[in-house]
Amino acid sequence: MTWHRKKVSPFASETCDLIAPNCARWYSSSYQLNLQRYNHCPQYKSAQEHITEAVETMADRSAELAPKFAPFFGMAGIFFAMAFGCAGAAYGTAKSGIGISGVGTFRPDLIMKSLIPVVMSGIIAVYSLVIAVLIAGDMAPPPTTYSLFNGFMHLACGLSVGLTGLAAGYAIGIVGDMGVRSYMLQSRIFVGMVLILIFGEVLGLYGLIVALILNTKSRG
Repeated sequence: MTWHRKKVSPFASETCDLIAPNCARWYSSSYQLNLQRYNHCPQYKSAQEHITEAVETMADRSAELAPKFAPFFGMAGIFFAMAFGCAGAAYGTAKSGIGISGVGTFRPDLIMKSLIPVVMSGIIAVYSLVIAVLIAGDMAPPPTTYSLFNGFMHLACGLSVGLTGLAAGYAIGIVGDMGVRSYMLQSRIFVGMVLILIFGEVLGLYGLIVALILNTKSRG
């Protein structure tokens, strides 16, 4: 196969000589313009820089929603649940125990029936223990993200079950102390005492239910 060079007319050659410098100047000015746009306008940046900026923005957003101090609120929820719940249980047990000791001196046969307030006071601490274990189970070492929302929800869980347990323990302690003393004098008061203790105990149960709902919401 033979290749033939196409002849170029003198007119076309002169035209190329005239256009070439203009094309070079136009290309140079266009390059400078694009360079300025690249430096000043984000729309002309490379895809890699856009990806880098997006990753940095997502990291900043993640740090804002899940700061390093967020687990503090979860730990505070565990503390408040156990501290207030056990304080209420301890007060109810001690106050009821005082009344039982007084009754046992005169009527030893009534000691076993008088232990009901002590048992119900101990159940309050179990409510707090359940919530504390659930909160601790949702927390993990630093590589796992723990958002501020989860921290506040766990704090609310601990406060709800802890404060209601404290109130329930206070009510059970007072009712148990006076109830067992009155039961020693009048046996018919036993049923009424048990009902009052149940309604005092249910205050802690309400806090447990709310804490379980909040803990479920924190998991999404």
